[in-house]
Amino acid sequence: MKEVFYVLFFLTLITSCKQERKYHDEKRNETVLVTTTSLKDILKFQSKMNEDFKNPETSPLPDRFRKEFERLDFFQPDTSYIVKAKFVLTPEALPFFMPTTTDRMSEEVVYGIAHFQLNGQEHRLEVYQNKKLMLEEGYEDYLFLPFADQTNGVETYAGGRYIDLSIPTGDSITIDFNKAYNPYCVYNKKYSCPIVPSVNALNTRVLAGVKDFKKGKK
Repeated sequence: MKEVFYVLFFLTLITSCKQERKYHDEKRNETVLVTTTSLKDILKFQSKMNEDFKNPETSPLPDRFRKEFERLDFFQPDTSYIVKAKFVLTPEALPFFMPTTTDRMSEEVVYGIAHFQLNGQEHRLEVYQNKKLMLEEGYEDYLFLPFADQTNGVETYAGGRYIDLSIPTGDSITIDFNKAYNPYCVYNKKYSCPIVPSVNALNTRVLAGVKDFKKGKK
């Protein structure tokens, strides 16, 4: 997770996840294999996030919260929130300054626009590339996807969430909303986090990824 540059349990039992119909289709072995692999990838992501939050070298949590921290609160993994989007590049887009939760401005450019279906509706999201970060070794292909949805302020953080992506090789891009995470300023006010642009507000509920952080909750 590269949120640090935007300064910005473990495994719910697999048996419980298999109660979901999509992990249960005996007649479509190929689909079962794909969703099982995706499920493992989601659980790996959740485990890595929990370990990072426990580690004093990588955790955004102040010591008083980190010492008692056990795990983040996630939605149950759901492969229906993994979408393959048509990705339209925007090579003529000009850089702009994205406001943050502090006086800092983050220089971004719209790298492309993702078009996809989710919850029976058509959606589009702008995907950004940071002008400074793209010059850093290891981040040349990093893309930033901030988004808001109708769970904000209820199950999830009111200001929206982020997803890390990489520049795709073709004209499509996979977005896994199970890997949506909170800006670090949710956990610690010392961080400066980009504010989700209004154009990236989804008119649907995204019941995937990390939920809001309740201080004092382990």
